[in-house]
Amino acid sequence: MADLTRIALYPGSFDPVTNGHLDVLAHALGIADKVVVAIGVHPGKAPMFSFDERVDMLRDLGRTLLPADQQHRLEVVAFDNLVTEAAVDHGATLLIRGLRDGTDLDYEMQMAGMNRTLRPDVQTVFLPASPEVRHITATLVRQIARMGGSTKDFVPADVARRLADKTAGAS
Repeated sequence: MADLTRIALYPGSFDPVTNGHLDVLAHALGIADKVVVAIGVHPGKAPMFSFDERVDMLRDLGRTLLPADQQHRLEVVAFDNLVTEAAVDHGATLLIRGLRDGTDLDYEMQMAGMNRTLRPDVQTVFLPASPEVRHITATLVRQIARMGGSTKDFVPADVARRLADKTAGAS
């Protein structure tokens, strides 16, 4: 009998992991048997958090989303190729994309069309962000942290602590 495990790839930079990311991840875990969170690694970009720090944050937060006996449903990996190729590399047939607003939808529809042309066997699934996290972006969270503002309403407590440590004395 064929393996009927539904694997989804949730790609992003996750720099830092926000409550919005966690919201989408929780919804993705509701529709897929396994979610592979794929952190994009781009040599030309200088993220605030290293790849290893982002992996640690995501793994720690995954433990809050899943009971111990279901931890195998979440995997965190790096990718530096096309997202459709990363999906295939990890056995995923679903690409998870979070949507906050109409601007996201316009951009993501273009990406979904391109990805569908590249890999017709990988389907994009749009998951709308919950209203309470819809306004959160990692870019704005980084800006707030760098300017000495509180990020506690936008990121999990451990991430807020890491942001404060990272930006201490930088404002």
